[in-house]
Parts: sequence; C-alpha cells; structure tokens
Amino acid sequence: MAKLRGPDFISLQVSNFAASRMFYTELLGFTVDERFDTPDFVLFDTNSIPFALTATDVNLHEAPQPGWGMTLWLDCDNVNELHARLQAAGITIIKPPYDGPFGRTLVFADPDGYKITANENPWDRFPLGGRPEN
Repeated sequence: MAKLRGPDFISLQVSNFAASRMFYTELLGFTVDERFDTPDFVLFDTNSIPFALTATDVNLHEAPQPGWGMTLWLDCDNVNELHARLQAAGITIIKPPYDGPFGRTLVFADPDGYKITANENPWDRFPLGGRPEN
C-alpha cells in the first residue's frame, strides 16, 4: 500500500513577490537556490524541507488570515537575535521569544500576514534540526 512519508516541499503564495523575496532574503537571511529563481518563483537553499515563494494568482487580501489553520515553523540558530532584527525593522511580533517544548521560540508575521514560528531546534534528527551546515 502507498504510504506518505511526510512533508516534502513548502511554498507560500505571496501577493507582492518582490517585497516578500526581499523580506525572506534580506531580513530573514535565506539564500536563493539559483537553479530555481524566476520572476514569480524562488526556492531557498534550506537545511531541511525545501521552502519557496510563488506569486499568487488569487487575492490574498480577501482571506481573513493567510494560511489560517496552518503553522509554519522555521529552524533558527538564534531566536533572540532574530527577534531584535525583526523589531528594529518594524515587523509585527505576534509572540515574543519564549522557552517552549520545541526550544526557544518566536512568532511573527511576514508581509502577507502569514504567521511564522521560528525556533531553536534542540534535536539532531532530520527533518528536525535539518542537515549539518557545510
């Protein structure tokens, strides 16, 4: 019998592709995988599950909350430092850093209002903790 093994790819639909690309690269520090970089799609070089942005063909502003019911967690090496950088840039902080069951954690909003959770992952298994940095 066919069996699903878990998430394999995550892509957020964004209303302003250029602004979101800048947010995720310049503010959050993601590196673009140049093999997958087009005017309406970008894949980031991540250490675990592939993560991308794509220009949307629907009006996200009609949704009461983009991604409602979905939680996106991103592995972070220093939540407190990220929090300070986001605050300095005027980014909406939904929940300031706290110590939770999945390590040091922070919740903030991206330019479309997606709720993003960043955490310092305490585990050494894939995908939790990703692959080692080269």
